This record gives sequence, structure tokens and C-alpha cells, in this order.
Amino acid sequence: MGKRIIQQARGHGSGIYRVRKRAFRYELKYPVKPLGIGTVIKLINSPAHSAPLAKINYDKKIFYIPAFKGLVEGQKINFEEKEITKGNILRLKDIPIKTSIYNIESRPGDGGTFIKSAGSCGVVSRIIGKHIYILMPSKKEKKFNENCRAIIGTVAGSGRLEKPIIKAGKQHYIKKGKGKLWPRTSAVKVNVIDHPFGSGRGKNPKSKIAKRNAPPGKKVGLLRPRRTGKKK
Repeated sequence: MGKRIIQQARGHGSGIYRVRKRAFRYELKYPVKPLGIGTVIKLINSPAHSAPLAKINYDKKIFYIPAFKGLVEGQKINFEEKEITKGNILRLKDIPIKTSIYNIESRPGDGGTFIKSAGSCGVVSRIIGKHIYILMPSKKEKKFNENCRAIIGTVAGSGRLEKPIIKAGKQHYIKKGKGKLWPRTSAVKVNVIDHPFGSGRGKNPKSKIAKRNAPPGKKVGLLRPRRTGKKK
């Protein structure tokens, strides 16, 4: 009798695949309606994030953001003035073109969603009406509402990818801290009994189209494909 395949085992939610809650105890969000100036109290190392975090005191309340390159403890963070200085949190309509920004809100007031990983930043590329277009780290443009907020600068920790991981053990602990699946075994390399693509003999795994209501163990291959068949 075969074991549960990896999708089923992860869906079961056992402790093996569940991330430690303590790793994600810092919620990265802006205050809802900030006015005035905040102060950076401390720089924090979080196992769940690739970048260091900045703990900021504002109006006797605490919030956390990904630290920007060049940040120091005791630095002031401005919410009001339209001054283009690293670390200031401004609305996109107040940020000039070709400015590097990160931690951009998806919708006004959601607290910051896009561009949080170490060493990354987006660039304000063009303004059309009430929409601001940002050149993302993927080199694709994305449209945002002009009232969405972002932080001026680049996320700290850009040297993270310069040193190779070398040992599998190091990668193991990196992935474990974030609850990621690693190492990932290719489906065609496992036994027939353990996966629908098992053995890989005489199979074309990408040709399988899963039903939309299929359970996790069967939902493999092409999921909700827009089109099928060979491209002409």
C-alpha cells in the first residue's frame, strides 16, 4: 500500500510541515493613518524574513517594516512631509519618477504587500491619470492606485545571495524556518504507487489535466489550464 503523496501529507497539517508560529510573530504593516514622525528603536533578525526588520515607535505604538539599506537605530521616519529621503513612508502620488521604493501597498491602507525581500526594490516608471506604474524587481510593470503607500529606498540585506549556500544543511535550516517544502523530489522519480506521475516510464506528466474539484492527492499536472493541446 502506498503512502500519502506530498500534497496530501502537507494538507493534513502535521508538525513536520507546519512552520513555527514564533517565526512569524512580527507583522509587517504600516499604521492606518500616520501623521508626523516615527523613530527606529531597534533592528531585528527574523527567521521568517530574508531582510532585517526595523522596530519603529510612533505615537506610543509599535510597528515593523523591512529595514532599508543604510538604516541606523534612532533614525527618524517621516509620514507627512513630501521629502524624498530614505525611509520616509509616502503615497505614490508624492513620489517622483525614477525613485527606488519598496513595501508597496496593494490597496490604499492594507499596510504593504509588494517588494519585501532582501536587496529588492521597485522604481516609479510612469504616471497616467490616477494610476502609478512601478517597474517591479521581475522587470515587469505593475499598476497601482496613487494613494497606495511605499517606503523610499532599497530593502537591506542585498548581499544575501552573494555567498553560496554550499552545504545542504544550511539550506535545510533556511527552509525550515519559513515552513517551505525542501528538498523537492520530482514526481516522475518516485514509485508508481506514490504519485500519479510515478516511475516516469512512457508518461508525459504535463499532459494530465486535473479536474477542478479533485482532492489534493489527485490535483497534479495542469491545474485550470487556459488552453490545452499543442501550440501551432
